[in-house]
Amino acid sequence: MSITRRTMFQGALAGAAVPSLANALTKGRATPAPKWGSGAEGQRKADLGNGFYRNPIVAGDHPDPTILKDGSVYYMTFSSFDSYPGLVIWRSTDLVNWAPVGPALHQNLGTIWAVDLVKHDGRYFIYIPADPKGEGWSIFVIWADDISGPWSEPIDLKIEGSIDPGHIVGEDGKRYLFTNGIRKVRLTDDGLATDGTLEKAYDPWRYPDDWVVENFAPEGPKLLRRGEWFYLVTAIGGTAGPVTGHMVIAARSRSIHGPWEHCPHNPLVRTVSVEEPWWSRGHATLVEGPAGDWWMVYHGYENGMRTLGRQTLLEPIEWTADGWFRAKGGDLSLPLPKPKAGVPSASAPALSDDFSRDRFGVQWSFHAPRSGEADRARYEPGALAITASGSSPADSSPLTCLVGDRSYRAEISIDLTGDGEAGILLFYNHKAFVGLGFTPEKLKIYEYSEDLPWAAVAHKARSVRLRVTNEENVVTWHYSYDEGRTWQRHGTRMEVSGIHHNVFGGFLSLRFGVYVAGSGQAKLRDFRYRALGSA
Repeated sequence: MSITRRTMFQGALAGAAVPSLANALTKGRATPAPKWGSGAEGQRKADLGNGFYRNPIVAGDHPDPTILKDGSVYYMTFSSFDSYPGLVIWRSTDLVNWAPVGPALHQNLGTIWAVDLVKHDGRYFIYIPADPKGEGWSIFVIWADDISGPWSEPIDLKIEGSIDPGHIVGEDGKRYLFTNGIRKVRLTDDGLATDGTLEKAYDPWRYPDDWVVENFAPEGPKLLRRGEWFYLVTAIGGTAGPVTGHMVIAARSRSIHGPWEHCPHNPLVRTVSVEEPWWSRGHATLVEGPAGDWWMVYHGYENGMRTLGRQTLLEPIEWTADGWFRAKGGDLSLPLPKPKAGVPSASAPALSDDFSRDRFGVQWSFHAPRSGEADRARYEPGALAITASGSSPADSSPLTCLVGDRSYRAEISIDLTGDGEAGILLFYNHKAFVGLGFTPEKLKIYEYSEDLPWAAVAHKARSVRLRVTNEENVVTWHYSYDEGRTWQRHGTRMEVSGIHHNVFGGFLSLRFGVYVAGSGQAKLRDFRYRALGSA
């Protein structure tokens, strides 16, 4: 993410690819490519159950993946932006099936961009770019002795004007952070303060001038040491904008201080056509698989589904005789062989919630909460009570839930207390949402962030069950006064494919949400989710 424009965010991957085994197996077939495995509640699942997987490995808005190999276990976390609790850590033992562990960040630091999750001398660290006061970016750090927490309070490293940290231990045994730019700064041995000044580290490789990209924006540096070489994997080309912009390049050096030589295969992966299944691919990290082979984890927009945000992709790589590496996944719309020797791992849990246990951070989060906002939520037997905030969805802090399916149905019962209003949303940010809500006197519908008074439905009710059906960005609303035994369809349908970053900025996704505004409170009961047609 470049500081001057939020449209400068991460990097991507491109170039010639070696045909994969999956591609070879499907060559010449007339049958269509298989879709996905079926997870909890029909959620699409990367693992096909036959030794193959299909991207994404973590569906929905999980951008800027930072991955840590910790013995035989892998951990990953992602940019959490304005959602709190934030920085949910995910766990896997096979690189394909991932399940959440829990959130690492509870203190509101404002918008959170691409972080780095590392382990050093038995302790876990997350380096976090944030702008908590809206006065300029810095990098913070939190640490824990157990990946499950508790995590420390954030410490400001005071690396001003910097984002996208990448941690590495140099040949001198000292710890360093690389940042956007591409710059570096030495850390103290405990990793909790800087021990030097931020300085230029590398002048990245440049693409031909006639390539269609968003901007140069070198960022997202991720480093590893393999043999005698340090490898620096960098994003350039901008995060969104034209689908051909985002890409990832590599460089190497025998010293963390350089000089760095450009990889002759740059760019390693890059979307080159709108016909490809994944757009704007980038922000990559290399990771060793369970069997000692190597993989690349990065993000991309799904063709035609920018509303889902940037999703996490896994692609095999190969090390070449000259000491460089190449991506070899080929057509990512086709299945790929799973990493060998991985132990079967849990996948994403069901989203349906009876509110009998606390799932904040793992599933639910408040969007851009003000100080003390978490106190609005209180668990009661069989319900989650939310105190009203703001006057409408446009100035409340809705409770949100990430979804990763192209089509799905979600419904919830809401009981109103007081004279406020509550309802369900497909929420991008306060400027971009649609929804169906109600007061004790009427149903209200919001289309493209505006209340439509002419489409209101008069009623007398304090308890309504609301349903949204999203079929590849075509949205239908239903409501029920008898707990879902009978449903009535609202007369207004919507098409929401334009609610994404290239229109509204912010790098977010369209997620399910619940708002409670005005006065009083609302009790949420019996949330149910079902993916439609993913497998």
